[in-house]
Amino acid sequence: MNISYNWLKKYLPFDLTPDEVAEALTSIGLETGSVEEVQSIKGGLAGLVIGEVLTCTEHPNSDHLHLTTVDVGSGEPLPIVCGAPNVAAGQKVVVATVGTKLYHGDEEFVIKKSKIRGEVSLGMICAADEIGVGDDHAGIIVLPADARVGMPAAEYFHVESDYVLEVDITPNRVDATSHYGVARDLAAYLKQQGQPAELSLPSVEAFQVDDPSPSITVEVANTEACPRYSGLTIRGVTVGESPDWLKNRLSAIGLRPINNVVDVTNFVLHETGQPLHAFDASKIKGNKVVVRTEPEGAKFVTLDGVERTLTANDLMICDTEKAMCIGGVFGGLDSGVAEQTTDVFLESACFHPTWIRKTARRFGLNTDASFRFERGLDPNRTLYVLKRAALLIQEVAGGKIVGEVQDVYPTKAEPYPVEITYRKINTVIGKEIPAETVKSILSSLEMEIVSETAEGLSLRVPVYRIDVRRDVDVIEDILRIYGYNHVGFSEHLQSTLSYQAPADRSYRMETLISEQLCGAGFHEIMNNSLTRRGYYEELTSLPADGCVALMNPLSADLNVMRRTLLFGGLQSIAYNLNHKQKQIRFFEFGNCYAYQPAEKKEGEALSGLSEEYRLGLWMSGYRLENSWMHADEKTSVYELKAHVENILRRLGVNMKKLTWSTFSNDIYTSGMTIGSASGRTLGTFGVISRKILKKMDIDDEVYFAELLWSTLMKETRKAETVFVEIPKFPEVKRDLALLVDQSVTFEEIERIAFETERKLLKKVTLFDVYEGSKLLPGKKSYAVSFYLQDAEKTLNDKQIDGIMARLQKNLEEKLGAQLR
Repeated sequence: MNISYNWLKKYLPFDLTPDEVAEALTSIGLETGSVEEVQSIKGGLAGLVIGEVLTCTEHPNSDHLHLTTVDVGSGEPLPIVCGAPNVAAGQKVVVATVGTKLYHGDEEFVIKKSKIRGEVSLGMICAADEIGVGDDHAGIIVLPADARVGMPAAEYFHVESDYVLEVDITPNRVDATSHYGVARDLAAYLKQQGQPAELSLPSVEAFQVDDPSPSITVEVANTEACPRYSGLTIRGVTVGESPDWLKNRLSAIGLRPINNVVDVTNFVLHETGQPLHAFDASKIKGNKVVVRTEPEGAKFVTLDGVERTLTANDLMICDTEKAMCIGGVFGGLDSGVAEQTTDVFLESACFHPTWIRKTARRFGLNTDASFRFERGLDPNRTLYVLKRAALLIQEVAGGKIVGEVQDVYPTKAEPYPVEITYRKINTVIGKEIPAETVKSILSSLEMEIVSETAEGLSLRVPVYRIDVRRDVDVIEDILRIYGYNHVGFSEHLQSTLSYQAPADRSYRMETLISEQLCGAGFHEIMNNSLTRRGYYEELTSLPADGCVALMNPLSADLNVMRRTLLFGGLQSIAYNLNHKQKQIRFFEFGNCYAYQPAEKKEGEALSGLSEEYRLGLWMSGYRLENSWMHADEKTSVYELKAHVENILRRLGVNMKKLTWSTFSNDIYTSGMTIGSASGRTLGTFGVISRKILKKMDIDDEVYFAELLWSTLMKETRKAETVFVEIPKFPEVKRDLALLVDQSVTFEEIERIAFETERKLLKKVTLFDVYEGSKLLPGKKSYAVSFYLQDAEKTLNDKQIDGIMARLQKNLEEKLGAQLR
């Protein structure tokens, strides 16, 4: 939020420099990011002076240029070539001397000594739009005869120099979303520094009803959504341009002046933090404002010309016939103040934060008003703000206040009672603060001390501090005003024993596997958890009905939470392939989300929703490329499988107890499920279907693995790293060439082998697969190596032959295998 230094001083006189104000605000929790000098006119009219045209003659080489001599009060008159049709001798004008910078929008240009059609020109006589004091370009500015020659133009046009402080407001500090709110905090700071701080709000004592005749009345049909609604009618206003002081205030903080009535509402908003809305009173049918909801599905056109479909939970400001405004969020197209407006109905209300937040999110609107209302405002302030704005409108636009002030406030908001003890203050802050200092800080923060004991205080916290309801909230306020830097560190270190939670182990293992994958040539990616529902529309394995949908999506591309990591990675692959990257190895850790409608329970908002942490791996393109030692070789699903197995081994998974099941669906052309001995699914991997790749505009094969990280952590939580001595006795290898049916997998051979010999069989590997015309139909040949080893002695032929005979027998009986 932008805060004007000059504007701030209107409520709190102080001697701090802009940088010192920024430092002070940051120290009390209103972090100030930057301090920037601004002028009410860009460039501050530097280098521009008031001059007098002494002579004016026709240019000898032009039919529209003039040769002038201009006295700018600096000695010799300046020769200036001027093309304005209204230039004449004797005029007082504005002159840009050589070296002056002039601005046109975001562009700037410098006045230089030049020759124009053979005649020297040492400056420029300016038009209003050329220096930013108006929009007229029909001719040069002609000033009154009493304008003093040599006077800086900045002084003549009352250019105001200011500083803008960019203050970052945290979500709980809605009380500081105004100049007065910031001044109030700064006053508390100054008081604790022993400096005078007289905070003052502009008086509204001059407010009075000029004409008691009946005018527009107010009815609030929904007091839950609108706890207080105040309004009044001003008739006979003249809508036009705002005075300079008002335009300068708004321009300084980056707001564009519109007209005097609207500018007043914006000014008061940034002065007090209370949003206002001005209606054209002539457009209020029935002379009555009704605060209510409209029927479900009703249409309403907002100020930006967009037709919006309302729900029964959108609070509307209506007349007796139609809706005029979305309460607290956005005005209607036909009810606002325009140039022809003569009568104004001014609204100052307090709306329920939840109602405003839901409506603003539903329509994707974020306005200055909704920003404040959805954080909670003080309903006790609406009447003061209404009177303040009415007086300013009368000052800048005229008019009379007609009819009684309308104020619907059925239940008054009372200050929040809070009990606090000195012991807890000192314990939480970590330093003993004198009781008098505590009371002084509370007083400077406008917290009323109702009663006091030796142990603590009973307080009444003002309603505008919506975020201060507990003793710890008060302590936080005490500390920020006392000063975080005043709390020192003791020489004693106090610590407690910590323990490792499952989340700690998960994070440690995640780091370990990330390093392993990076070492294997993978790159980590991080994709958005929001994705496109369209990815899931035609899938049966991950149907779109199981997606967690957003109520207020930013776009159709980000309207659901992802169910799988797959599609984010495919987007990254498509991008890299399009940029000629041919070796793709990606991995990502991230949450996936699902919705099970059958598990939804009434009254439980999160029932039916699930969240799971996963690890995704993607491979595509080439395994080896541009090597003089090896021909280019594309990657394969088997390489991906090797990386998956390495991850499982590193996590401590017992590989002998895993089950590997093949499958195919609308995601995988050919896939495999990894299961644990306890029956849990640990993940899947395989070849992504061509249909999906075509949708993602990917021509190459893509291999994808998705491991259920949370399940893996549960499965391996008791896994221990065991160190054993390197075997002293040799390993024995025996090979078998097995003729088996086409349906038999190597995983089945491996499983039967380990079931046959549990102690001495250490490893089973496949080194050749043959399928061809030399075999019987429906058959294939596996060449398998079996590794045997005894840690205590050297194996002899009798033991080896016995083991191999049993292996051969079991493979024949269970798989129908034959030796070739």
